Amino acid sequence: MKNDKFPFIGLSGNIGAGKTTFTNHMSNRQNWLPYYESVSDNPYLSDFYGDMKRWSFNLQIYFLHKRFETHQEMSSKMQGVIQDRTIYEDVEIFARNLHEMGNMNKRDWENYCGLFQVMTSFLKKPDLIVYLKASTDTLISRIKSRGRDYEQSIDPEYLHSLNISYDRWVNSIKKIPVLVIESDGFNIFEDHEQLDNIEKQILEKI
Repeated sequence: MKNDKFPFIGLSGNIGAGKTTFTNHMSNRQNWLPYYESVSDNPYLSDFYGDMKRWSFNLQIYFLHKRFETHQEMSSKMQGVIQDRTIYEDVEIFARNLHEMGNMNKRDWENYCGLFQVMTSFLKKPDLIVYLKASTDTLISRIKSRGRDYEQSIDPEYLHSLNISYDRWVNSIKKIPVLVIESDGFNIFEDHEQLDNIEKQILEKI
């Protein structure tokens, strides 16, 4: 059920898609509480990018733990909220992709999926998922420009495979409204007119 008074917006998109910038924009304009992905304080990210096979399960469990905790907190707020990356992407994009690439074995994948199903059964669904879509070339350019050391070694093929997973996931969502935003054609950091137009689309959806 939609909640016009206290909307719950989930922002989704690949690494470098501009989620944090857009979360900042919407939270400031609409007085929504922003919730961000645990990146700078993530104890596994650097190790993961150095050895995905060794650290994939550890990383995904960390993200699942943090996003479940965040999702519960957001659901209890008497104020609009916007989340930089949803809990659903953890299993449908990142963990699944790692498994399909051979970087998470079957035992860990099945264990992770079982835990995910149990945890998400307790959660309220977002009123809207906004997918910031960007090509692999756009993502690489944005990742390089923001200069996070641990991201500079990301394989373009990994980003491409995540994009394929995102398209598959977004097309499969049935129970949550989805708004797809093509972000290749504008500078998400500077094009305020386009950002305002997207904001208008979101408000119409909710």
